[in-house]
Amino acid sequence: MEKHNRTVLNEFILMGITDRSELRAPLFGLFLIIYVISVVGNLGMVILTKMDSRLQTPMYFFLRHLAFTDLGYSTTVGPKMLVSFVVDQNTISYYFCATQLAFFIMFIISELFILSAMSCDRYVAICNPLLYTVIMSQRVCQMLVAIPYLYSTFVSLLVTTKIFNLSFCGYNVIRHFYCDSLPLLSLCCSNTHVTELIILILSAFNLIFSLLVVLVSYLLILIAILRMNSAEGRYKAFSTCGSHLTVVAVFYGTLIFMYVQPKSCHSFDTDKVASTFYTLVIPMLNPLIYSLRNKDVKYAIQSMWKKLCNNFS
Repeated sequence: MEKHNRTVLNEFILMGITDRSELRAPLFGLFLIIYVISVVGNLGMVILTKMDSRLQTPMYFFLRHLAFTDLGYSTTVGPKMLVSFVVDQNTISYYFCATQLAFFIMFIISELFILSAMSCDRYVAICNPLLYTVIMSQRVCQMLVAIPYLYSTFVSLLVTTKIFNLSFCGYNVIRHFYCDSLPLLSLCCSNTHVTELIILILSAFNLIFSLLVVLVSYLLILIAILRMNSAEGRYKAFSTCGSHLTVVAVFYGTLIFMYVQPKSCHSFDTDKVASTFYTLVIPMLNPLIYSLRNKDVKYAIQSMWKKLCNNFS
């Protein structure tokens, strides 16, 4: 039966964000601008933190990987979502749907744990400044990034394999603008209990553990800041965390709103709104937050801009 269903069901139809034709053109323009800003901002942040000698510190190493994951999951979702505004029926092949799901899960989980690693980095920088370069060595930083990438790859392959080994019924319309686990499971006609349980356990672990690391780090940072005698010292210490704290609040706030709401309030429409925010808007905001609030990044952007202008003049 499973084999037969796989043969028949060789593509899905993505419903997209809206089915109202009058909204398609303005929404296409809006999300195209958001996606372009996201790509330029995150790609620029990756290049900037790699090329500029002043940005070769652990904080900017993590920022580069945060920008990479932002670029990854927004690109996994964005282009296909934009297509839904210009075609009558936005289809996606069976295997491309599986690929999209796998990459999306991988990049989202990586971002969770990279944000946690960044909070640990800020804790060491404020609470142990004299030992900062020793504790946050290049090897430690690489491990704090490599482990999330390996773990997220394992989870994405596990979840994607579990979902796409289930039997899909004849109905192939996904009530979303990308291939996500819950809309896909709603199309299955085989028993999804085990797969749902695996997704629930892994999602809860990823969200709770990574958030716990962030909360403990910032609790210790707050205690250290309150113990400082100088008001200037407290302000300087807190300002080094401001950008990261803003990004964490927006990202985790959106995920908690989406996954921790009561089942009676849960709907694919609210999911689509929240998903639009964290798949496209947040990746656009992150490089803006870090560039607007960070003097080193602003100075590096100005230096690179001057070099480009000099080369073309």
